[in-house]
Amino acid sequence: MAKIKYYYDTDSCRYERVQVSKWEIFLNVAGIVVLASLFGVLFTFLYTKFHKSDKELELAREVEELKSYYQLINKKLDESDKVLASLQERDDKVYRVIFAADPIPKEVRIAGAGGTEKYSDLLQKGLQAEKLILNTLQKVDMLKRKMYVQSKSYDEIMQMAKSKEDRLARIPAIQPISNKELTRLSSGFGMRFHPIFGGAQFHPGIDFAAPHGTPIYATADGEVVVANNNFGGYGNEIQIKHSEDYTTLYAHLSRFNVRLGQKVKRGECIGYVGSTGFSTAPHLHYEVIYKGEKVNPVYYFYNDLSPEQYDKILELASRQNRSLGAVDSRNVKIQE
Repeated sequence: MAKIKYYYDTDSCRYERVQVSKWEIFLNVAGIVVLASLFGVLFTFLYTKFHKSDKELELAREVEELKSYYQLINKKLDESDKVLASLQERDDKVYRVIFAADPIPKEVRIAGAGGTEKYSDLLQKGLQAEKLILNTLQKVDMLKRKMYVQSKSYDEIMQMAKSKEDRLARIPAIQPISNKELTRLSSGFGMRFHPIFGGAQFHPGIDFAAPHGTPIYATADGEVVVANNNFGGYGNEIQIKHSEDYTTLYAHLSRFNVRLGQKVKRGECIGYVGSTGFSTAPHLHYEVIYKGEKVNPVYYFYNDLSPEQYDKILELASRQNRSLGAVDSRNVKIQE
């Protein structure tokens, strides 16, 4: 039973009974219902927001793990980029300097990586870790680009190395016979007394006195362009063309160990010492021809001699001693 309520009327100085209409009762009830509904909605919202199911909790943990992995990948990418930067610096300041090649411009090393527009599909998905994922992909693409440019640079350097190695192999650089003790050089380049014609004549090569049959070696890589058997002048003669600049000549041989047109390597036996042609004793007459001019061969013995031996052979070659064979003064360039 509802309690009866009274109020004090000051005009009549009496307690009067409170009269409540049905409309007021309805409004009171409706207010209570609305308030209860609001509390219910608020409770449901807070519950769903702060209370997650086991599946949601598991997915949240996976998202956090993925973020940590992306951060780790970013760290590894930064470390890899530092290593690559070191290789790029070594490439520009060491390798390309050795081969007289220009360094690769910075804009070439980083060109073609592209901007964020290439990730438009990803951006449209509105991923939670969008910025982190986008940053990682950009780093990967940039690293791939730099690695590609660096690999092409190494390919270019390899080609330059092979080319330079081939050029060096085609420059005369050793003595044509075994002469470790430096005792076989009998006549140097320049004015010498000729044993057959008499008087001083220009000697366009150097002579190595050696026993008959001593092996003779190619002083650089090349192709045999002359292998003549004759009884005048240089006698049995071999010429090897090493490049557009260099040719070497070997005269007075007893016999050949190569044929015309054969490719030879530095240090390969091409024939044997003899005394054919205008010769007074078994020896090798050796010439170096540079761009069509005969130059002092002794300057091309640096590859198999120590600095002390090289100085000694220069001194021996400068002595005014007797030549042992023919003189051919065509296209001679005096370098003494």
